Amino acid sequence: MKHVTVRLDEAPTVVNAGIGVHGVSTDHDVFRLPDLWQLHLYHYEGALALGESVHPIRPGHVSLVPPNTEVHFHYRGRSEHLYVHLRLPDGGAARVVPVMQDAAAESTGLAHLLRSAVTAMPTSPPRATAEVWTALWRIAELPKGVEAGRRHPFVAAAQAYVEQHLAGPLSVPDVARVVGISHTHLTRVFRAETGLTVVAYIRHRRLQRALHLLLSSTLSITAIAAAVGIADLQAFNKACRREFGASPRDVRAAGPVGLDGRRR
Repeated sequence: MKHVTVRLDEAPTVVNAGIGVHGVSTDHDVFRLPDLWQLHLYHYEGALALGESVHPIRPGHVSLVPPNTEVHFHYRGRSEHLYVHLRLPDGGAARVVPVMQDAAAESTGLAHLLRSAVTAMPTSPPRATAEVWTALWRIAELPKGVEAGRRHPFVAAAQAYVEQHLAGPLSVPDVARVVGISHTHLTRVFRAETGLTVVAYIRHRRLQRALHLLLSSTLSITAIAAAVGIADLQAFNKACRREFGASPRDVRAAGPVGLDGRRR
């Protein structure tokens, strides 16, 4: 078994969540959950066997195993992972997901979500469900196949940092320092993967957020410019004309359809 089909349009039912510790008294466990899916985020090296399929386990790998599947875990000493046992809905769009994936740059975010679910489970199951549902969507949208092998994890980390800091000052050296590489290296891998320079990406994301606020809120244009990190109104007006072909005021007046049909 290499892939599973999941449906995530409705919330899962989280039955249990916790931190599993294995490999202390035995180097091999075999078990199955007749009615529940198993979600694991690993912090160790080992192997997961499902029938004839053997999947290497590495720190940062995440697995999703369907109900009534016999699993064989092989450990190399003390092995710890975050786990969730859950039910998934039967309805909704089907998504094919690898049984085992390398979460790479997403592993830190997934760990935060799952640890929050573990903490919330005893007192607030709905909160735990929300955290797990978010984690499942992230897992379902991890890069797959050949393209995933070429994807540089620093690009995802840079994009995440940009999204969180659009309202403030952003420079390529700042982003590179947070990601942990030189700005020259970041510029090279970022352009190779996205087709954009880091500066162009920041400008594009700022203006996409500005577009949303122009069309969906009653915030003043001055406030919107500041909210996306462009405090100079003249610069904001110029950027909107370059990106959308119209001033911020005209973009707002045109509505969701937009002046040229591009906006939504």
